[in-house]
Amino acid sequence: MRKIILSAIMLMGLAFAAQAQDISKNALGLRLGDNRGFGGEISYQRGLSDNNRLEFDLGFRNDNSDNHDVDAIKLVGLYQWVWNIEGGFNWYAGVGGGLSIWDNNYYYNDGNNYDENGVFVFAAGDIGIEYNFKEVPIQLSLDARPEIGFNTYNDDDFGFDIGLGVRYRF
Repeated sequence: MRKIILSAIMLMGLAFAAQAQDISKNALGLRLGDNRGFGGEISYQRGLSDNNRLEFDLGFRNDNSDNHDVDAIKLVGLYQWVWNIEGGFNWYAGVGGGLSIWDNNYYYNDGNNYDENGVFVFAAGDIGIEYNFKEVPIQLSLDARPEIGFNTYNDDDFGFDIGLGVRYRF
């Protein structure tokens, strides 16, 4: 049993070590995250050099908690630095910001309902890890994106978004 486990670990290590850093010129896909409600984003990455890129995300958020029904459309732009860990694994960090349009409906047990909407801007950071498959042009990523907003739809101007991305590289 130990030989099988050791062999599997060695094969995985060889597969990861056989790949060099590979930042694609373009990558397009989805990023699913959870910041003030679950939502999905269309995500596009544009490589600028061997270790720098831009990322643009356009998404939708929905939060149905605490007597609220909040819908938001969100646009994010980030500048990222990318460093190779080993093989197809990279880690990255970035800075940027965005704009969001939101609609918040409050429902209270006393029969009163309120409807608010607005626009807010935010500054964002980004840190994550990604894996670029060698055999197929697919990229998987997991990142954390802290955001500081201005004129948000609740009293908390800080949001912490954790997202899982799947992109097609070309």
